[in-house]
Amino acid sequence: MTQNIHLNPNTLHPIAGVPRVCYLKNIITSSQIFVGDYTYYDDPDDVHNFEQNVLYLYEFAGDKLVFGKFCQIATGVRFIMNASNHVMTGVSTYPFTVFGWKDCPSHTVSKGDTIIGNDVWIGNSVTIMQGIKIGDGAIIGTNALVTKNVEPYTIVGGNPAKVIRKRFDDETITFLLELAWWDWPIEKITEHVAAISTGDFETLRRVHAAG
Repeated sequence: MTQNIHLNPNTLHPIAGVPRVCYLKNIITSSQIFVGDYTYYDDPDDVHNFEQNVLYLYEFAGDKLVFGKFCQIATGVRFIMNASNHVMTGVSTYPFTVFGWKDCPSHTVSKGDTIIGNDVWIGNSVTIMQGIKIGDGAIIGTNALVTKNVEPYTIVGGNPAKVIRKRFDDETITFLLELAWWDWPIEKITEHVAAISTGDFETLRRVHAAG
């Protein structure tokens, strides 16, 4: 593949050479989903399946699904949004208001927006519950059910998802969050992409110090 052929984040699907992936922001139709540059979704059947897997996202609930930049989202990842919640303080959890009954409280209990940080890798068939916050650089293992927030640069997996390990020590994580390479101009990322992809911390620290 020609080097640097897809550096434009506005490249539309299908992308030459990698037809099963798309830059996600370019196929989103919902006004409640926000996607950063270069975040991609992978689906061998149809990348437009993504929004079908964002469940219970309705305007009346008012929540948002937000992705940072450079996230990697595998096939079949599902997001359960706030309209799936039912009030549990009464005798019944039935959503009466949805079907026309009056004088009832809203059936939705909001847990806030679902926010995925930058450079997050979400594995195949992961399910992420309402209002979850996933930090920069985190990895979510295949088939995980994420019910709690995930700290930056942390690997989680299982049902329910539990911490497997941190990717780096705390000092390195602090440095990487300060580095925030995903916010660099694309020319700077391109210049230092080898250091980013191989973990050349000597070079990255030098670049960071230079400003």
